[in-house]
Amino acid sequence: MRTSAAVAAVAALAGSALAQMRPANTSICDYYTTALLKHNTAENQATVLTLVVNTAVIGNYTKPKIPGITFPDVKVTGILNNGTYNGTAVNLLPYFDGGLASSNRGGMAGVAVNFLDDGGAAPLMQNMPANGNSSNQYFLLTHLYQFFGSLLGCSEQGMPGFSSYQGDASMYQVHKFMDLGPNDMGYFIEQVGLSAASFGVADADVTAVGKALTTLFDYKCEPAETVIKAQGPQLQSICIADQCPLSPNATCSAYQPAIEPGVANSTLAMGEGNSSSTATMSYNSAMPSATSSQPASISTAAAPANKVGVLAAGGLAAAAFFL
Repeated sequence: MRTSAAVAAVAALAGSALAQMRPANTSICDYYTTALLKHNTAENQATVLTLVVNTAVIGNYTKPKIPGITFPDVKVTGILNNGTYNGTAVNLLPYFDGGLASSNRGGMAGVAVNFLDDGGAAPLMQNMPANGNSSNQYFLLTHLYQFFGSLLGCSEQGMPGFSSYQGDASMYQVHKFMDLGPNDMGYFIEQVGLSAASFGVADADVTAVGKALTTLFDYKCEPAETVIKAQGPQLQSICIADQCPLSPNATCSAYQPAIEPGVANSTLAMGEGNSSSTATMSYNSAMPSATSSQPASISTAAAPANKVGVLAAGGLAAAAFFL
């Protein structure tokens, strides 16, 4: 199943009092901020993006109670929980908890970074990015809020209450040592779509978000594209594994060959990565955003009820490794 069909499957679940026709001159962010919180302020826009991103990351954890609005019953498994995509098992957690040497720190190979180092799931369930404001987890989550705020056209972003995007300009550079394939990307975008649908985003808007993510990031060898206006055109391909579809305007000479990340911690890697590679550990340095997407499929039938699955499986000792 291709991404377009997958997004359509998610979009079919979006139905509520919010799912009316959005005016063409009103952005997705502005429209749903006003519909949910009445006042389209920078702070309220940040709140909406926090709800959507946190739910995409860990799965369902809250359903706002707003008079006159009935939210659809959409199950979101969560990016950090084990899932399936196109019938294939997907496990993205080792890219986040330091199990794989997959983060770009400017060298010739990836290093292991724990992005789940400041409270794990607990602060996300309280609508926060992390317990503090100087951790890898804090920078990752706040950059995700900011990135999607820009992508969805939050008109008040940059004002007090919702900062403009502060992360890396090139998503290729951020993800170049991850060797992400179509199923990895498909699962990520599926969870983003399901999260949006769970808050009543209309089918046309879920589809628009999925199309934007697919077009920008989900073909290998994409020519430089502008995602954040102030940052100008940058290499943006995230799906760079051999199985990824090739961009119609491919500029492969601008990209380096994909390299499977080495295993930094065999327990955390859980079978992912290249165990023959020597990994570099770098757990204490803060890194800008990691944001993903894809062109494969979104099978909502394969999205089980969220139990913060892996979050609970590892017990207290592992809880800190989960967003």
